[in-house]
Amino acid sequence: MPTYKVTIEYEGTRYSGWQAQGNTPKTIQGRLLNVARDVFGDADIGGAGRTDAGVHAAGQVAHLRIQKSVDPITLMRKLNDLLPHDITIIAAARASDRFHARHDAELRVYLYQIATRRTAFAKSFVWWIKDRLDFEAMQSAAAAIAGRHDFSAFSDRRLKEEDSRIVVVDSCDVGRSEELILVRIVASHFLWKMVRKLVAFLVEIGRGNAAAKDLEARLHADAETFLPTAPPSGLFLEAVTYGETFDRALAPIVPVRRP
Repeated sequence: MPTYKVTIEYEGTRYSGWQAQGNTPKTIQGRLLNVARDVFGDADIGGAGRTDAGVHAAGQVAHLRIQKSVDPITLMRKLNDLLPHDITIIAAARASDRFHARHDAELRVYLYQIATRRTAFAKSFVWWIKDRLDFEAMQSAAAAIAGRHDFSAFSDRRLKEEDSRIVVVDSCDVGRSEELILVRIVASHFLWKMVRKLVAFLVEIGRGNAAAKDLEARLHADAETFLPTAPPSGLFLEAVTYGETFDRALAPIVPVRRP
């Protein structure tokens, strides 16, 4: 079947996550697959990242296999005409028939948005923290996240003995943009809820309830321990790379501007 590499943006607020599930019809993958089958007949789609319920994407990548070749622009137009307003295909290109969005991906980039003030316009895209946060403490602590670590303590899933707990994080950056604190984490893969648990711990450091050394201690913990999880509303799958360099400036996906 002809294969296309498609890049998708979506607001995850109304959906039960990316992955299609038997009794959960409101998923991003499920909606895309239903529309693709309506337009092209037999179709298959698989994504690079399985975002959870309420999590958004600015650059999810998927492989789409359909019965016959079509022009990528025509493919985009036909699918977007039938997709709901909160799912949009923003790019499409013919790919090798062996292309697999998840297996071929090299890096996944997640961005988390923390609002430092209440916002009427971006509530679905931020985690509003009422407390004053020590930005410099959060920024300093984030440096410890980069590197090769056992992230068992930052996952909600009890892993099997044979499952890998090791993740190599290329970078973890904390920055500011007007009324937002941004946390970007880049790695080849992530454990379940790993980004949201790391963000929640950084927030506790910002509140003064934990120190950078506490985060480092968690990274060296042998046992799985369960930590608070940041809400899904502030999390975006920002990009997925396939050999290209990711060098985008740290910037919000949905800004919160100063009055």
